[in-house]
Amino acid sequence: MTSITERDALLDRLAAREEEVDRLRRELADYRAAFARHRLRDDSDFTSLSGRELEPVYTPIDAQGPLQLPGDYPYTRGIHPTMYRGKLWTMRQFAGFGTSEDTNQRYKFLLERGQTGLSVAFDFPTLMGYDSDHPRSEGEVGKCGVAISSLDDMETLFDGIPLDQVSVSMTINGPAAMLFCVFVAAAEKQGVPLEKLQGTIQNDILKEFVAQHAWIFPVEPSLRLIADVFEWAGEHTPKWNTISISGYHIREAGSTAVQELAFTLLNGFTYVERGMARGLDVDAFAPRLSFFWDVHNDFFEEVAKMRAARRIWARHLRERYGATDDRSLKMRFHCQTAGVSLTAQQPLNNVARVAYQAMAAVLGGTQSLHTNALDETLALPTETSVRVALRTQQILAYETGVANVADPLGGSWYVEALTDQLEAEAEAIFAQVDEMGGVVPCIEAGWFQREIARSASRFQEEVEQGRKTVVGVNAFVEADEQPIEILKVDESAERAQRDRMARMRARRDAALVEQSLGELRAAAGEGRNVIPAMLDCARAYCTLYEIRHVLEEVWGSYREPVFF
Repeated sequence: MTSITERDALLDRLAAREEEVDRLRRELADYRAAFARHRLRDDSDFTSLSGRELEPVYTPIDAQGPLQLPGDYPYTRGIHPTMYRGKLWTMRQFAGFGTSEDTNQRYKFLLERGQTGLSVAFDFPTLMGYDSDHPRSEGEVGKCGVAISSLDDMETLFDGIPLDQVSVSMTINGPAAMLFCVFVAAAEKQGVPLEKLQGTIQNDILKEFVAQHAWIFPVEPSLRLIADVFEWAGEHTPKWNTISISGYHIREAGSTAVQELAFTLLNGFTYVERGMARGLDVDAFAPRLSFFWDVHNDFFEEVAKMRAARRIWARHLRERYGATDDRSLKMRFHCQTAGVSLTAQQPLNNVARVAYQAMAAVLGGTQSLHTNALDETLALPTETSVRVALRTQQILAYETGVANVADPLGGSWYVEALTDQLEAEAEAIFAQVDEMGGVVPCIEAGWFQREIARSASRFQEEVEQGRKTVVGVNAFVEADEQPIEILKVDESAERAQRDRMARMRARRDAALVEQSLGELRAAAGEGRNVIPAMLDCARAYCTLYEIRHVLEEVWGSYREPVFF
């Protein structure tokens, strides 16, 4: 029980605080009057990259939230008390090109130079569920990532790389469950116990419908497939992240920071609801949900976005979905520096862009990071450029001191105010989407797509009109630029991949292939979890397109309506 003396002391402190706030308001009024008399630069509109109006100065009046510490709910300041004093973020460079042999050598190159996790970039045919020898794959095999069409390719991709010692992230969505099964089969071939597998499958189909368009099946069967992965992986691969809910591709499509934040979290909530509708306890699968954020050029906006994301996720999981396990509440995420910010003009400038973006990711509390190479707007990166990108992270981790203190920007009036503002703006979008019936109806109506298109158009207009400066593009242009060396993937990769597939098809057990595909067809048609049957297909060396084709026969394929 509070004594009269303690109550009086508290009242005195509150009165003193009120007096301090009143004094600050008077001083701010004087400051604004003085500010208005000064001439401002005319080369900026002093808005954030997303178009948010910014105050010329921030004070305690703008940030009066409760004091929190790293590791404390709602984890605004980070999910671990020790943050990077306990463990540095995983340095996970996104890589893949040509054949599985080519990419295997690149992975070993990166691991030998201090990379701490692998991230697989697949070529376009693989992203769409086509085999390298399919007619639609012609001219695209190995061009924007590695070609993986069966267990044979996956075994080679990780040859000499122990899958019980290295975590692996796979950026794949439409055929995500298929590639996950092929990966599991490859781990079995290595003799790795499945409970030791660590990594992530992106598996975020909703953002494909919203932004990236690498889909296969209609919305509902696609969501069913994700719930199948949740259910199977929760029992068999407990350390595996079953989904990486991606804001990255939403931002790369042209969204603002708050749209990336809100749309991505809405997708995350939808996956939680689908898992619970399957009958799964939220705390049985939510700890293995992860996120993936874009880190753009507006330094403080990006830091605040990540702080707001953790806070919103924790609060909604506890208050809305009833999660009680701290692991469900703690948002874990990977970051990638903004590919869309890279310029073909003066590409060496991209080294500076990437370094600042990487620092924002770390100050925002990321658990994993990819830093783009300077030449990625021109081609897949060379060994030289990817080494510079990796060294950027290592310099950040070991030379700058940013890893020494948890959330060093916490308490900044600007950062705290911006965190609160982004949270409020995201909640307003949540309410708007709820009024329209939720995420799936908004996708079907094209609402997300139109909102992103408007934001992309606005930003492009600002660049073209000179209201937003892009160094080397609309300002500080060089008349005589020297070209840089780029990586070229020639047609030999496609020929080698087709020959490899022909040999694989000749030596596999054709009867077992047909039997496995038949069981998959039955499981899909009967509404059973398809992952066990799909895993048997992978073990039998069924190809990616063979698996896709069977499911497409049962579920159909998605055709995007005309929205514009």
